[in-house]
Amino acid sequence: MISSIKIFLEIIKFKITVLVSFTTGLGYILAAKSISAGLFYPIAGIFLLACSASALNHYQERLTDRLMTRTKTRPIPSGRVNPTAVLVISALLLIAGSIELLVATNVLTLAIGLMTFVWYNGIYTPLKKKTAWAIIPGSLVGALPPLAGWTAAGGSLFDPKILIVGLYFFIWQIPHFWLLIMLYGEDYRTGGVPTLNEVFQPQQLKRITFMWLVETVTTAMLIPLFGIIHYGFSSILLFAISAWMIYNAFVFLKNESDRKLIVHSFLKINFYTLLLITVLSLDKFISLI
Repeated sequence: MISSIKIFLEIIKFKITVLVSFTTGLGYILAAKSISAGLFYPIAGIFLLACSASALNHYQERLTDRLMTRTKTRPIPSGRVNPTAVLVISALLLIAGSIELLVATNVLTLAIGLMTFVWYNGIYTPLKKKTAWAIIPGSLVGALPPLAGWTAAGGSLFDPKILIVGLYFFIWQIPHFWLLIMLYGEDYRTGGVPTLNEVFQPQQLKRITFMWLVETVTTAMLIPLFGIIHYGFSSILLFAISAWMIYNAFVFLKNESDRKLIVHSFLKINFYTLLLITVLSLDKFISLI
């Protein structure tokens, strides 16, 4: 039983899909005029669609995964689960998520959720085998869940407030992925996936990644200008965590690129994003009390 649960969590890439849920919840909270049980409907629906997309991704990349050290122990290449079973799981999750969003939210939120699914599995996943630059269009996947949460709460899709938040999550994914490339570039090449390691020298890639880290923080610092933050203390917190992240970006740039440094930088940019979500969410929660 425990083994089956572990396999299922691997198939749905639970750690990633939970973060998608957080960003969906952030979008809802920022648009909401009050907090109610309605918060959980878009979170649940987008979570199910993200789980479906992750399962389908396991199926799509099963042959590539078998070639790479980092992924050869995943459920399909390791032989722990049948590929057809993963397809069935993906289909069931897709149906469940779609029904949840259609019944409990609105058609626009469902459309955004399905667009995220199609973009990830139909565009980004195949594009990864074609070009080392796939992450740039692929990062749209990260920008859409906050928009889904926002529209589920009745917000306008083209409101600049949510667009700047979506832009942050778009930009954040680029250094997030390129740090992984710095760690597993050789492994990706073994799997036939083009990487920027083939385009740039290691030091060039490091400088470019540093620039994207700084750009990520810069975008976050623009958020208060759009009237999202209600309290000065929240702006101070945002400035503090941003200063911390900028410092760590310079640590990354100035020190030798050993594995430990890259892993720490990867963890820190992700932790920074969680802190940003927390600051924005708590600021809005307090304003609603």
